[in-house]
Amino acid sequence: MQTLYVSQQNCYVALQKESLIIKQGDIILGEVQLPLLEQILIFGQSQLTTQAIRACLWRDIPIAYLSRMGYCYGRILPIARGYRQLSRYQQQLSITEQLITARAIIQGKLKNSRTLLRRQRKRLESANLETVLQSLDYLASQASQADNRERLMGFEGAGAAQYFSAFGDCFTNSDFVFTARSRRPPGNPVNAMLSFGYQVLWNHLFALIELQGLDPYYASLHQAHDGHAALASDLIEEFRAPIVDSLVLWLVNSRVVDARDDFDFRDGGCYLNDTGRRKYLQAFVQRMSEEIQDDSGEKQPRWDILMQQVKAYKQFVYNPSHQYQPYRIR
Repeated sequence: MQTLYVSQQNCYVALQKESLIIKQGDIILGEVQLPLLEQILIFGQSQLTTQAIRACLWRDIPIAYLSRMGYCYGRILPIARGYRQLSRYQQQLSITEQLITARAIIQGKLKNSRTLLRRQRKRLESANLETVLQSLDYLASQASQADNRERLMGFEGAGAAQYFSAFGDCFTNSDFVFTARSRRPPGNPVNAMLSFGYQVLWNHLFALIELQGLDPYYASLHQAHDGHAALASDLIEEFRAPIVDSLVLWLVNSRVVDARDDFDFRDGGCYLNDTGRRKYLQAFVQRMSEEIQDDSGEKQPRWDILMQQVKAYKQFVYNPSHQYQPYRIR
């Protein structure tokens, strides 16, 4: 089953017999058969015809509308999908089941962070980098034995501090300097891109969680508070390094972004301006559309990896004995 991502702007999707046709003006960008379609995500200024929407509802295909940043405005669901049947299963997960899953998520985050830095080691000579790689390995092993969430979050925090202490060594563009992670507000251009990228990715995951019928407010690691969708915060952890951090490294080292022209300094912080956001989003969509090879040798766009993990968590909720396995880069 396929997920249709309409990420190019000013497109429209029309029904043609048993298929959906994606067009931009008079140009046909693609076609997908309805029996093969699982869900549709529409980003920004694109639309579906009424006939296409009706056909999707008839075939139990949900539709989500998102901003270009991935913020989910809402979704169109068949009536049968409109009830949160999974919420009951999520609430019934035991403390032990939640802790085992939370451990796996933090281990996945720390190991992916380590892998990203290890890849950089091939072109950098840094004594600090070697030390950080060892620390991340140790903290990942300690996380696997944490007996409560508080200790687990302590290992996560220590791992993040170690990781970001070496992250700045990976930049080869001297216009960008990074010494530590700062969030509220972001203190420099690199932090501005990291914060923006994490928010974009979080929004995408939130939309996919909604489409799969999971309750975004019941999670294993993070606690919901003040309307915070904790499950999106859980699932983003394993993707921070392989998707956002690696993209920021590429944007800086390839000189796609400019430290002077693409950022605004205001309100005590640094933020991407309109030009910078356009560059980031264009690169993000392009990277997420790229096909990569999975463990079975099959090629799939990075979009599908996000959906694959949301489905894996859904399977865990239905059957907790089938433990959740985070996404790992090699």
